[in-house]
Amino acid sequence: MTTTVRAWGVKENRNHVELVEIERRDLREDDLRVRIEYSGICHTDIHNAEADLAWLFVPGHEIIGVVEEVGPKVTRHKVGDRVGIGCFVDACDECDNCRIGETSYCDTGVVTTYNGLNKYHGETEHTRGGYAQQIIVREDFALKIPDSLDPAAAAPLLCAGITTYSPLKHWGAGPGKRVAFIGMGGLGHVGVKIAVAMGAEVSVFSQSDAKKEDAAKFGAKELIATRDGVPVDEYGNHFDLIINTVSAEIDIDSYMELLRLDGTLVQLGLPSEPLSVGVRTFLQKRRSLAGSLVGGIPETQEMLDFCAEHGVVADVEVIGADYINEAYRRTIDSDVRYRFVIDGDTF
Repeated sequence: MTTTVRAWGVKENRNHVELVEIERRDLREDDLRVRIEYSGICHTDIHNAEADLAWLFVPGHEIIGVVEEVGPKVTRHKVGDRVGIGCFVDACDECDNCRIGETSYCDTGVVTTYNGLNKYHGETEHTRGGYAQQIIVREDFALKIPDSLDPAAAAPLLCAGITTYSPLKHWGAGPGKRVAFIGMGGLGHVGVKIAVAMGAEVSVFSQSDAKKEDAAKFGAKELIATRDGVPVDEYGNHFDLIINTVSAEIDIDSYMELLRLDGTLVQLGLPSEPLSVGVRTFLQKRRSLAGSLVGGIPETQEMLDFCAEHGVVADVEVIGADYINEAYRRTIDSDVRYRFVIDGDTF
């Protein structure tokens, strides 16, 4: 038996979200039924909404809600708990990567919170995300939200938080390390806060100095404007770690020259064209160019607990569901400081 709920999705007109009704499956033995309190808007939602899909698309993978019902085999969550649901809702649980908690790199194929097909349960309809009144999820993919976190401001941590925390941890950001972020938008501003909380010396590269005061407020040492190009002469051989959060085409080769011995530039954004880096840039200083997706479930819980301990949340603008299309436009225009979050009561 399924349950009909209200949601906001793309039904016919590309990039136009409207009120729809969707079916949520009945609970399996290890499922939770979650009433959604807040759902963040990620730029990935907008990219998918622009696609020409042949099915009803409901975005949302930054979900905070309260457990309303549990299956008989659920042990880690109970009715009334506040939980978070991020980018993934299922995986094989058997491959080497899943066994070490790196769910996002599942060799068999992770199931995304929206637009995914759950082959592990033989589902034939695509998953639908968090722009809805409720969602059903395996308990293994539901995260405990610490009581000290504001649930609205914590919602973007389920994507922006873990996407930046994972590479910061993996490449050893901390005291004595110089870390730089390229871009300080919805993703970058959370990353800056996390890196500062880890004890690193943090800088921000931005096209202009419009966010200079915000960067200082978030704890960054400096904001470096790049309107006139990457300042290689001033910052060459300076950083241990550079994290690129933007998808625009930029001079990656010049940014690589800013790295110290054994420094790494980690690519998070998805540019439309291939990256171009000269071989000599790698050879000098034994530098590396790497990529990172999203951390696994254990690391995401670790990130949430870390953010609770250090008071790290996103800067958000809470909106009603009827404002989603305008929020998409403003996000594309970079007219938000720094993330939109939808109030679940308006679904």
